[in-house]
Amino acid sequence: LPASMYTEIQRERPDGGNILTHPDYIDGNPDLIKPKKLLNPVKASKSHQELHRELLMNHKRGLGVESKPELQRVLEHRRRDLLIKQKKEEEEAKKLQSPFEKELLKRHQRLDQLEKEQEKQEDHAPEFIKVKENLRRTSTVIGDEKAA
Repeated sequence: LPASMYTEIQRERPDGGNILTHPDYIDGNPDLIKPKKLLNPVKASKSHQELHRELLMNHKRGLGVESKPELQRVLEHRRRDLLIKQKKEEEEAKKLQSPFEKELLKRHQRLDQLEKEQEKQEDHAPEFIKVKENLRRTSTVIGDEKAA
């Protein structure tokens, strides 16, 4: 509280009942046991003390809290460079595709699509037609073996 507010609070309470009461042990009564300040268990822990000591050392050396270890920085830099290199290679491969390669790719996609459609049609065919085709295939394979 600012000093002006504190004086206003004291003026409003002339009966002596201050909001800020003083503890009894300040009077110097030797019979009273003086309370000890409680220890903060977090600050008393070894790990906290070591961390605090490390932060102080880093601050003295001029290292920031956000700075990463050298190994981690190098690994991240390599990963980033590798990703950038892969993206560049992919872009160059796309740019260097000749019209012939593009046409081959289109034909390959069309053939894949036709094969998928044929498989779907075969799935809808009746069972006796599938068996007949399998028999025809096996009979041609056996006939070829006898001829050889």
